[in-house]
Amino acid sequence: MRAWLLPAGTDGFDKLDQDTLPDPEPGPGEVVVAPKAWSINYRDFVVASGKYMGGPLTRPGVPLSDGAGEVVAVGQGVTSVKVGDKVQSSFFPEWVEGPPRRGGPALGDGHVAGMLAELVALPATGVVPIAETLDFSQAACMPCAGVTAWNALHEGPRALKPGERVLVLGSGGVSMIALQIARASGCEVIATSSSDEKLERIRALGAAHTINYKAVPEWGAHIAQTYGGVDKVIEVGGAGTTAQSMAALRMQGEIAFIGMLSPEGGPNPRALMLAGGMMRGIFVGSAAMAKALNAAVDVNGIQPVIGKRFGFDQAKDAYAHAWGPDSFGKTVIEL
Repeated sequence: MRAWLLPAGTDGFDKLDQDTLPDPEPGPGEVVVAPKAWSINYRDFVVASGKYMGGPLTRPGVPLSDGAGEVVAVGQGVTSVKVGDKVQSSFFPEWVEGPPRRGGPALGDGHVAGMLAELVALPATGVVPIAETLDFSQAACMPCAGVTAWNALHEGPRALKPGERVLVLGSGGVSMIALQIARASGCEVIATSSSDEKLERIRALGAAHTINYKAVPEWGAHIAQTYGGVDKVIEVGGAGTTAQSMAALRMQGEIAFIGMLSPEGGPNPRALMLAGGMMRGIFVGSAAMAKALNAAVDVNGIQPVIGKRFGFDQAKDAYAHAWGPDSFGKTVIEL
């Protein structure tokens, strides 16, 4: 089978190389999936740079956590899926349900093999049926970005309620799926970006208000003063934008802290105290959350935004596009 590999000691996605590897066989409790599509997340660039949790790669690794395809073989004792089932990967293959877990394998982290291959062996707990209304490319957008957005909005002690107001930052995969989920949940969405062209596209997806954060650098206070603040922030930026997100909160609002894009800095949490607010860390989610998301996708007709598609042999071009300024929503690789 063909597979893309990052070498040991990789320091960037330009080091990706395609190779031929032996076809995997399913062990007890495992399935073999033939992916038809994959999607790229910001986390995949951190892995490729050698700066992800766990440190630099010490051996070649197959990248990407997100893929969708068909089950082509099942191992001894597997009853949850069968050959021919259409499935997507689960970011944490051993986190089936329940509260967040510390540690555990995560697909494509440079130490556990990822999805960017023609065949992948996974624990049976590491696959989830795709939404019935999505094709493989759309389903491949869900394992990381989709589940992260669902967890941020509908899990935890402060699940989203109809009529609330949600703030999404930027036009990446998590933010665009969160926008769609929030709109389907009966909520108003405010969005930020540095590109007026992208803000226009975001409004077309249903955002009620948009803000160019370069034109309005104090966008948190602006949101509070102009719109009365927000109940939930999908904080994908990180420490560098959290102070603005806290300023945007309504009383007893929540910041769903996801961000790795701007990791430096450390805002004073005093604003949370004044708003009676909270910050909840989000690190993707469980297989149960993926199933709940897919059910909501089917009921509400949600379709993730795919900004651009590439062929399997164009994986490096796909990475370059996803990293560049023209990226919008999800970048997908198709077989």
